[in-house]
Amino acid sequence: MSRLSQDSKAKWGQMNVCQMLKHCDLVLQIALQKVELPRINLLFRIIGATTKIEMYVFNNGIPRNMPTFQKLIVNFECDFDESKTNLLNTLEEFRKACEASKLPDRHKLFGSMTEKDWDFLEYKHLDHHLKQFSV
Repeated sequence: MSRLSQDSKAKWGQMNVCQMLKHCDLVLQIALQKVELPRINLLFRIIGATTKIEMYVFNNGIPRNMPTFQKLIVNFECDFDESKTNLLNTLEEFRKACEASKLPDRHKLFGSMTEKDWDFLEYKHLDHHLKQFSV
């Protein structure tokens, strides 16, 4: 993240770098139970659980321009330095929650979750967005 600047340009997608940092922070907050996702219908839960397995088996990344939950969309202006600091703080909080085994055992989309699942999926998500900004 240290290679990002306020002027970093995305290779795809609609978010600017500040919005991406805020989005990644919100996604991590799901694991910390600070952001709650809405209920998801059975079809999407099946797709989510299948996607989680597929990402493990094939070590896939997240496809570009995937839809996301409305709650996680950041389409407003934000402060780059504040968003970066907040994300780094949330990452540290996530690390501590992992060490203390305090992560939830379910995700509304991906279903049953272990600490390994949380680590893997959060890594894949953050890696996807850092690649979006050539990092």
